[in-house]
Amino acid sequence: MEPPLIRDADPDEPAALACLSAYFALLAETVPGETPPPLPLPDAATYRPPDGAFLLAEAAGQPLGCIALHRHSADTGELKRLWVAPQARGQGLARRLMAAAENRARALGYARLLLDTNEALAPALALYRSTGWAETAPYTSFPATHWFAKAL
Repeated sequence: MEPPLIRDADPDEPAALACLSAYFALLAETVPGETPPPLPLPDAATYRPPDGAFLLAEAAGQPLGCIALHRHSADTGELKRLWVAPQARGQGLARRLMAAAENRARALGYARLLLDTNEALAPALALYRSTGWAETAPYTSFPATHWFAKAL
C-alpha cells in the first residue's frame, strides 16, 4: 500500500462521511450507551475554515483515516473524530493525523488544544499520553471519561 496522503476535506464529502460512519460504528460497538449522531454531522460547519479543519488520509483513492478540528474558545481548539481504518492501523497514521491537526491549529492561531475520549478506547488513551497530551479537568459529558490538553 502506498503511504497515505493527508489532505483537507469537507466534512460532508463522501470520503469524509465514509470515515465518520466507520468512526461512529466503532464507537457504538466499543462504548456502552454511545448513540451516534446523524450524518452529515449537524455541526459540520464548525470543522471548516476559518476556525476549523477536517483532515482526511487517503491512499489509492481509499479513505483511511480522519481527524477534525474546531474552535473551543478564543485561543483554544478541540480535536474530534480521530479514526484510522483497521487495515491502516499500526503504521503511525494516527500520529501523523494528530501532528497534522496540531500544525493546522497553530496556523489558525490556537495556543492550546483539547480533546476528550472514553476509557474503552485504550489505544486512543495510549496515543494521547505518548504524544505529549496531559490529562485535564472534564469539559464535556458522556461518552467522555478522559479529557486532555496540549499547549502548542
